[in-house]
Amino acid sequence: MKIDAVKLGRIEYAEALTLQQKLLALRQQEKIKDTLLLVEHDPVLTIGSSGSASNILLPRELLKENGIDVYEVNRGGDVTYHGPGQIVGYPVMNLKNYGSDLRSFMWRMEDVFVHLLREQYFVEAYRDEKKYTGVWVGNDKITAVGVAVRKWVSMHGFAFNVNTDLEHFRWINPCGITDRGVTSLKKILGHDMDFEKINNQVAEYFCRTFEAECCFEEKSHFLSRIENISVEE
Repeated sequence: MKIDAVKLGRIEYAEALTLQQKLLALRQQEKIKDTLLLVEHDPVLTIGSSGSASNILLPRELLKENGIDVYEVNRGGDVTYHGPGQIVGYPVMNLKNYGSDLRSFMWRMEDVFVHLLREQYFVEAYRDEKKYTGVWVGNDKITAVGVAVRKWVSMHGFAFNVNTDLEHFRWINPCGITDRGVTSLKKILGHDMDFEKINNQVAEYFCRTFEAECCFEEKSHFLSRIENISVEE
């Protein structure tokens, strides 16, 4: 098994969503391999299919004045923040290759960060199997997860707080949760982290967790290749 890993860098949320939608169709039609996009976004809020706008704590007018867009999307979960210093991953993968089991797929994504944090940074992270999705350090979430699956192909994915400005989470009740907090690797370790290095680690641990070979593809080559593949109607 192989997974194409592509680091797209800073990209607008709308552009990433459009790209995911095309990749979803291409993967359903077996025109591309399983793909992991790693991106960083300008500040943006997204509301999942089970979410509530009441978990956005700032007035929409104020968000708009500050250039903060709000998107309603088809992933599971509630309200999520994306912003600079956060590694956002979008796996577009055929779950039939991984047991056709959505719960197992979600658990594996969480395992990526449990093992990465423990093995590379000596941070004790865990999955809360009884109550909440995501990856936790103490009482604080460090990685949010939420996916959509269509014809057994996934989109959306995870958001890993590395150098993230945690003050921005005051704009929302993250994932609709009010009794716990959020954290970042920077906050835990007390210094800025090497963002590029951690992007590579995330890709490598992701592929290892899914027992696949990690095939890095350069951004411009990937985008050119995808642009030249058509989606069948």
